[in-house]
Order: sequence, then C-alpha cells, then structure tokens
Amino acid sequence: MKHTSARRALLTTFALALLFAAPSAAARAQREHLTPEEVELVRDNQELEKRTGIFVKAIERRLVALGVAQTGGPQKPDKDAGKWGVLPTSTRAQLLQDIAKILDEASVNIDDASIHAEKSSQIPKALRRLAEACSRFLPQFAALRNNVKDGAEREWLERAVETSEEVVAALSKLPAETKK
Repeated sequence: MKHTSARRALLTTFALALLFAAPSAAARAQREHLTPEEVELVRDNQELEKRTGIFVKAIERRLVALGVAQTGGPQKPDKDAGKWGVLPTSTRAQLLQDIAKILDEASVNIDDASIHAEKSSQIPKALRRLAEACSRFLPQFAALRNNVKDGAEREWLERAVETSEEVVAALSKLPAETKK
C-alpha cells in the first residue's frame, strides 16, 4: 500500500508540474492578427509607405467583414483573397482585436523608423497615409460603437479609436507637406 501511495503522490506531483509548465490554453490559442498572405506582403514591402498601405488595406478588409461600408457601399471581403488571403472565420471581437493590433503595428513601424532614420522622407509620407486612413476609420468606429455587444468588443474598439486619434494628432505635429 505504501508503495502505491508514494507512486500516486509522485505521479500527482509530476502531473501538476506539467500542468504549470505547459502554456495556457489562451496562450496556445492566440491568433495572428494578419493572414499569412498579409504577413508576406508586409515582409515583401520594406518601404515604409508601402508597408503602411498594406496595414491600411488589412484594416479595411476587416471593416468590410464587420459590415461597415467603405466608399461606395459594402464590398466582398474575399475580393482580394488570392493576394491577401481569405479572412479567417472570426467573431466581431476578433475582427476588432485584429484592427487594434494592426493599427498598433503600423504606428510602431513608423515610430521605429523615426528612431532609426530620423531624416527619412518615408516617415512623413507613411504617417500622412496612416493618418488619412485613421480619419476615415474614426467615423466607422463610431458607427460600430452603437452595436458593441460585449466587453471584449468594447475594449478592442476603444483601443483602435485611441490609436487612431493618436495617429491623427501626430500628423498635426508634422510640418506642412511641400510640393516639388
């Protein structure tokens, strides 16, 4: 009997150690905010302004999937599936999470570039491109606010709004664009 009790205790200790060492279900199930095709497009476009355009298009695709009309009415999110990948089946909260994370990534890309290449002409161009898109996104986010169903949706939507407002505010700190 003592042998069985000691063995059971050892197995229990081992099982608990595995449980605590294993990544949580939430960590294992963390989803990527870009499709594999979008990730490739970002990697392939090292020029900051073009990369920013990829992020803007990725956000627009998710807004279409959410049913927020872009210019000219609703579009099919899978229209560009060959180049951009099919949007994964997602909940509203997941699509809003994607949008918030993509906005964060786009603004971090611009911030990083400004730290490493302060005088680059790409920085103001990329910031203007992202700020123009954020100006378009903000009214769409306001429309989504009326239909927020749960705390996760609200959290991600507010994060997207906050980042968009910060980007638009950053644009006002840029010197006026000079035409050549």
